[in-house]
Amino acid sequence: GVLRGNKPVTILLGGHALGVPGLNAAARIAAASGCRLMTETFAARIERGAGIPSPARLPYFPEQALEALAGSHTIVLAGAKLPVAFFGYPGLPSRLVPEGCTVEMLAKPEEDVTGALEDLAGALGAPKTIAPPKAERPSLPTGGKLNPANLGAALAALQPDNAIIVDESATSGGPYGAMAAGARPHTCLALTGGAIGQGLPTAVGAAVACPERRVISFQADGSGMYTVQALWTEAREALNVTTLLCSNRAYRILQMEAARAGNTELGPNARLLTNLTPPEIGWAEVARGLGVPAVRVETADELVKHLERALQTAGPNFIEVVL
Repeated sequence: GVLRGNKPVTILLGGHALGVPGLNAAARIAAASGCRLMTETFAARIERGAGIPSPARLPYFPEQALEALAGSHTIVLAGAKLPVAFFGYPGLPSRLVPEGCTVEMLAKPEEDVTGALEDLAGALGAPKTIAPPKAERPSLPTGGKLNPANLGAALAALQPDNAIIVDESATSGGPYGAMAAGARPHTCLALTGGAIGQGLPTAVGAAVACPERRVISFQADGSGMYTVQALWTEAREALNVTTLLCSNRAYRILQMEAARAGNTELGPNARLLTNLTPPEIGWAEVARGLGVPAVRVETADELVKHLERALQTAGPNFIEVVL
């Protein structure tokens, strides 16, 4: 009923709705009703890439999430849970539903959300097919020092068909998230909740489960320190994992959260707690010590050269990306 009215509706997609059939059904519903589609902030698994519908992602910070949902008369949960903030912030609600907005449940995460979306599309008389979204694959970056933008462009341009991207890139991966819509079709596995440290072992699990697919571990340095022993398992089992380790030498998200709490000038102890120096972690040396071939790159040209090579080489490879 709410989709046939003239009030703005947002469908929040999660769980199994983020497979290709669910995303296609949701796109059909949007075409028939004019509703807006969004995905949960951190999807355990989502299919992405050229030709696959790519709804906007609910932002991480609560102010931005509330702004993104503002104007919605109704939020329909399709395989997603009610959105909540990752931390408690003074003066901000934990429940990320704009005032006056109602919430309806189409299907819970454990239910057949894809079937529910397809049934809803049928009930709305939605078109059977819709034109695939247009998204350009980024061109290969060239030139100087690496930053999150040219790092994201290199990965989105070079990742092979049917790759599995394990994304624990944290603050370094923002630009890649938008560029991935134009990459070759792939599966993306993200961190669950606000926890860190699952990226490297998740890449091991994905490579064991799907030995015929290239796994790309897109990894933040602070998070990687929690479970670095996964690299030894990659070497021992000769797993097809290419690790891109984003070395910004800081727990950047903690620095950002501190600034948001009003601590813009960190004292010496707070700086020590949120920096990963001194000493600087020699990630390429660590990886080689655990049996994984590794290089350290500082420019876009070096990254492209070594990433192309790594993705065509059987077994594990490690690239320390200096940002």
